[in-house]
Amino acid sequence: MSQTTFSDLVAVGNQIADALRGQQASIAVSESAAGGLINAALVAVPGASDFYRGGMIVYTAAGRKILAGDEELPPGLKGATEAFALVQANRAKLLYRADWGIGETGATGPSGNPYGDPPGFGWLACSGGLNATLQIRTDNDDRTSNMHAFALAALQLAVKTIKA
Repeated sequence: MSQTTFSDLVAVGNQIADALRGQQASIAVSESAAGGLINAALVAVPGASDFYRGGMIVYTAAGRKILAGDEELPPGLKGATEAFALVQANRAKLLYRADWGIGETGATGPSGNPYGDPPGFGWLACSGGLNATLQIRTDNDDRTSNMHAFALAALQLAVKTIKA
């Protein structure tokens, strides 16, 4: 499998931009394991302020508190789950007053996460007019490769969901 490049991510970011501009809609991002690559791919699109409202990297307990804002997250909500990815997408959408939200969470490696998930395992979500989630498994423990794979899959899920 070839390594995903940042240019690959920006190419999908351009597809999202086209879809959002066609709907006069906006998007926000809450990502974790991808470490900012999803946000960067969207901001790299010329004129991103037309559709991009903002984003955050929720990587720590402090980040979870910011994600929660004035509300409590559901009791027992664990990171790196489908439910957490959907909460991330919905909260990003709400906090940034966007039409769509992307959520991403998982374990990029080289080891697993505290929840027992192996490296290369994660969840992605897109919320807006429709909600969609996707589990990703790369079967790879290379951190950088997984970060790019998670970001690409999240962006691709967003394009598919926004166009649906």
